[in-house]
Amino acid sequence: MKALVMISLFVPFSVLATDLAFQFKNPSFSGIGQSAHYLTIDEQERTRKKAILDEIESKADELLREQENTTLAKFLRNLSSRVFSRLSQEMAEILFSEEGGSGGVIDLEGNSIAFVNTGTEIVLTVSDIDGGITEIRIPVGSFGICSTDDCGI
Repeated sequence: MKALVMISLFVPFSVLATDLAFQFKNPSFSGIGQSAHYLTIDEQERTRKKAILDEIESKADELLREQENTTLAKFLRNLSSRVFSRLSQEMAEILFSEEGGSGGVIDLEGNSIAFVNTGTEIVLTVSDIDGGITEIRIPVGSFGICSTDDCGI
């Protein structure tokens, strides 16, 4: 047996081996799949930033809703709605009444509402804060049935 071992030591064996080659697994270093790797990182960063911004916006909206739904805020909205309704009702009564005035101007939170009754029509001119002007012309008279001579037929 010893002889067999001694003989096997001197008999050449073919040895198979390869060179060791070091490769990085991270695409940032190896360059293999690098663009896909960068896109993945970019997407993760963007989605995380968007999630943070969405959460901040959601919290801000929640705080705003809480402020708008207090009893005081509800009361003030209801009161201002009734005041504006009453104001528009009185303005309409002045414009369309027989003994109403010939015109006037109302300043409403920086917006100007001017009205003039010319006798044949009522001209409402609304000027907003941004400089936009809207003019409404309302004919004064009867809206009933007219004869062919009156209507121009």
